[in-house]
Amino acid sequence: MQLELRVRPFAFDLTRPLRTSAGMTKSRRGWLLRLRADNGRIGWGEAAPINPSYAEQNEQAIRALPTQLTQHQLEGLLTKQPMPVAFAVGAALAELDGIKWLPAPEPAQLLPAGEAMLEQLELLVNQACLDRSLTVKWKVAVEADALERRWLDQLLERLPSTAQLRLDANGGWNRATAKAWMEALVGDPRFAWLEQPLPPEDRLGLENLGERGPVALDESLERDPQLRDSWLGWQVRRPSLEGDPRPLLHQLQKGVPRRMVSTAFETGIGRRWLDHLAALQMDGPTPAAPGLAPGWCPAGPLFSADPQQVWMAAAV
Repeated sequence: MQLELRVRPFAFDLTRPLRTSAGMTKSRRGWLLRLRADNGRIGWGEAAPINPSYAEQNEQAIRALPTQLTQHQLEGLLTKQPMPVAFAVGAALAELDGIKWLPAPEPAQLLPAGEAMLEQLELLVNQACLDRSLTVKWKVAVEADALERRWLDQLLERLPSTAQLRLDANGGWNRATAKAWMEALVGDPRFAWLEQPLPPEDRLGLENLGERGPVALDESLERDPQLRDSWLGWQVRRPSLEGDPRPLLHQLQKGVPRRMVSTAFETGIGRRWLDHLAALQMDGPTPAAPGLAPGWCPAGPLFSADPQQVWMAAAV
């Protein structure tokens, strides 16, 4: 199959800065990819590293791709690409093969770091009482631990008995702090897991903590992709950062358990993939609300479910 490849840059600001123990994210920048096959089909992809220091590497890689090539040639180039570019290429190739897109299930709500979490939680609890269940994720290890423990107590007082709570430290705790938080939460039926409580390099600490209660890995999976095959606990999977999405697609189609799909703040092109994978996960043996962070990306055609609209919006 002969392919025509085109690339177009995009950029946008989040609706508010996201603070984590690893720093602050205010905006996203990347490149859209369009593959047009000689049979008329079109496949779309998106490449956007979460770390701005890798932007130049990814731009050089995606712009070095030939504009005219065969599918076989592009498959051969895919394995040599940075992970975000490999996601874009793999996503576009998969779409050329045909995908019946599934809508996203009800997502988890991403709370802001710090005390601002309490006000946002109040709004979400009031909405949930009216029309839906509630899963919340709070970014921790951002402020002083004593303050966050105090806010945790207030969060637990406000959180409905039917809600689910996830805490994400982005690797910002030490073993003693992570143990204390686990002990404070492990008996609460609303507690889902601690996400990446320790730095990725502390694998032994993560394994030991996982024996005390539920631990979900995120950054560890990026540092050591082999953990995706060996970690038996929950895995927070950010498809747009981990390369060709087809292996994860096949896993979820087969019903592999304890995979939770999470966003890295994509345009509408990347978001179609997250929605689709999240729907497959929700239909599997261990359903969990996906981490799609509703409300953190702005509205507009760049976030449309129609990839042509996204492509045109990026040109503005």
